[in-house]
Amino acid sequence: MRYDKVFLIGFMCSGKSTVGKILAQRLCWKFVDIDEEIEKREGLSIPEIFSRRGEPYFRELELEVLKELLDEEKVVVSTGGGLGANTEAVELMKRKGFVVWLKVSFEEFIKRCGTGEGRPLLQRGKEELRRLLESRNKVYSMAHLHLESKEPQEAAEEIMKALLSQP
Repeated sequence: MRYDKVFLIGFMCSGKSTVGKILAQRLCWKFVDIDEEIEKREGLSIPEIFSRRGEPYFRELELEVLKELLDEEKVVVSTGGGLGANTEAVELMKRKGFVVWLKVSFEEFIKRCGTGEGRPLLQRGKEELRRLLESRNKVYSMAHLHLESKEPQEAAEEIMKALLSQP
């Protein structure tokens, strides 16, 4: 099966948007960041959506946007960290496209996210974040391809190789 969609999943600050933009450019495909799409539709930032409408509302929006993208062709999709941890969402993505897990260690996550401006979940304590990462990794591991933390260009190259080697 030749894939015409790539879904990037992984924890916050794993590089999904950065790698996704590079990959889409190399493939000459469209790039969609689900978080950005939600912000456009709602006219609010992610932290504002969380505070005004709550996390469950945001999670419903993520799934809704994902379902709309399932019929797109030649698209690279960057998912939010929570969407890739939703079993139903990952199963949908796997049926319609190639799913790549950009793995990041807890230490790397902390280094990359810094203060976490604009990331509501970073208001939680480190131990709670560590538990969240570990629990989400179980679902992320359903992906077709697992990539350890790499430079974005290198990650995009590996994904392209994996895509081209698909039957």
